[in-house]
Amino acid sequence: MSPSKLIAAIGNFDGVHRGHAALIGRVAAIAEREGAQTGAVVFDPHPRRFFRPADPPFLITTAAARDALLIAAGAHAVLPLRFDGAMASLSPEEFVRDVLGRRLGLSGVAVGGDFRFGAGRAGDADSMSKLCAAHGMTAHVMEPLAEKGHSDKIGSTAIREAILSGAVDRAADMLGRSWRVDGRVVEGNKVGRTLGFPTLNMTLGELIEPRRGVYAVRAQVDGDWFDGVANFGRRPTVGAPAPLLETHLFGFSRDIYGKTVSVDFIRFIRDEMKFSGLDALKTQIAEDCLSARRLLG
Repeated sequence: MSPSKLIAAIGNFDGVHRGHAALIGRVAAIAEREGAQTGAVVFDPHPRRFFRPADPPFLITTAAARDALLIAAGAHAVLPLRFDGAMASLSPEEFVRDVLGRRLGLSGVAVGGDFRFGAGRAGDADSMSKLCAAHGMTAHVMEPLAEKGHSDKIGSTAIREAILSGAVDRAADMLGRSWRVDGRVVEGNKVGRTLGFPTLNMTLGELIEPRRGVYAVRAQVDGDWFDGVANFGRRPTVGAPAPLLETHLFGFSRDIYGKTVSVDFIRFIRDEMKFSGLDALKTQIAEDCLSARRLLG
């Protein structure tokens, strides 16, 4: 197999959901038949961030998690393309000829049937096929994967809507795994510790913000997994300037400030609430822990 022969799927791949994984798997089968390796071409930042910079955070996964998931799905290489004004202004032919052909040296590409590219989104799957043929590449147009029992395709937009509504179990069905937040543990105001429920505190950065409230979660710390309960929000009882993810892990007592932790959202428990005082808050947290244990048990 020539290491320079690469057939790559092209897309944003935010979330690397079941549809994305199926696409990579189908590209891998084509690449194997043609004696090539499998690649994934991704855009950084996400084009939506370029065109709509004022939008709130919307990413389902970090770029690092996305790339690792693409490799796990079967891609031999992830090829990032910087999405900036120069990239956005390329015509469809310039994108295929200069970027896919000359810069990346692809022997073939794979796109979904609804793929659009080039300035003004002028290019589509049909023009991709014609332009690739004109510049010595093969093109494969893939139909999207539909949710079993539903006509709607599995897509990043539907997953974002599920996360925003708190339906993290529904998001997990489409992702093929629990929705995960990876982040660095930061110091908080230690209210949870004084109540007997110490928390690991994280900000979400560019990740989409879930429905504010309490969730049953599982978290990975230094390779070990722990069940727990997490609250995402502004903590109206004690007040907070910005939303924060606070995770209390059962049976966990390590000091891990500055370390990166992965928190998997399993089920939504309740909405964020304001309590009359810390005693009422402490009673509710204890009930939330019981609810989480039942859901995770």
